[in-house]
Amino acid sequence: MNKWIRSGIGVFLLLILTIGMSACGEKTDEMTKVRVAEVTRSIFYAPEYVAIEKGFFKEEGLDIELTTTWGGDKTMTTLLSDGADVALVGSETTIYVHAQGSNDPVINFAQLTQTDGTFLVSRENVENFEWDQLKGSTFLGQRKGGMPQMVGEFVLKKHGIDPQNDLKLIQNIDFANIANAFASGTGDYVQLFEPTASIFEKEGKGHIIASFGTESGHVPYTTFMAKDSYMNENKEVIEKFTKALYKAQQWVKENSAEEIAKVIEPYFEDTELQLIETVVDRYKSQGSYATDPILDEEEWNNLQSIMNEAGELPQSVEHSILVNTSIAEKIAK
Repeated sequence: MNKWIRSGIGVFLLLILTIGMSACGEKTDEMTKVRVAEVTRSIFYAPEYVAIEKGFFKEEGLDIELTTTWGGDKTMTTLLSDGADVALVGSETTIYVHAQGSNDPVINFAQLTQTDGTFLVSRENVENFEWDQLKGSTFLGQRKGGMPQMVGEFVLKKHGIDPQNDLKLIQNIDFANIANAFASGTGDYVQLFEPTASIFEKEGKGHIIASFGTESGHVPYTTFMAKDSYMNENKEVIEKFTKALYKAQQWVKENSAEEIAKVIEPYFEDTELQLIETVVDRYKSQGSYATDPILDEEEWNNLQSIMNEAGELPQSVEHSILVNTSIAEKIAK
């Protein structure tokens, strides 16, 4: 046989053998895509971005496709219409869906934040602030029916203020335009998320005078959730997802605001690193970032109390019906 033919056959056989051995070996490079819809882009969600940037999801074999859906209604619609596998949004949305009689309920399986994330911003610099000072003012609140608005009203009532009668409450401005409305002169006070609150303070447009998160106590403000059918069909994926999140939560707990800011900076290209650090430090210091993914019954009941106080609770729902803590508890141990 011609030596060139023999050589060619040898190379071919070697190639076949290599492919065969590869096929028989472990498929370590196979990744499972998980489509995640987040309700907004926020430093409030720092552990989510840490889990992506530090490679914790990849370590679990998950390829995260993150989309920002801008609003609770849009986020839930995306999840229900199979435009996403997992959603990050307020837990109250699962109660609204349940009340509509869904035959495929949305289940909360991993908590990300455990306090409200908004701050009370005053147009004027208020020294020795007391909540009574809001009486008779124009208050630019959040969208009716959403967690920020419900927590806002809960805190006001806690301090003896009737939101409907003791001040002029504005709630008809779209979430994305609230900050612009305040900057253009609407309202004496406004309820804002970070980093907008800190940006306004830096630019002299307002002054942070109180935290709604500190005032309202622990509540499952934003959680990762999925349809019951998806969770049943993808139990291993949900477990890996929760495990990666827990790694990120612990990393955030153990590292400084400076280190966290550096990791999540790519998600906030228009925000200065120093400002990101300031916001992270503020959220860390008030315990906004959950240190484990467990959404416990006390937090769930607190959520429903806040909703009921705001007149937005369609019906009371047992913790066990819309919350699955089994995976989170297993991983946290």
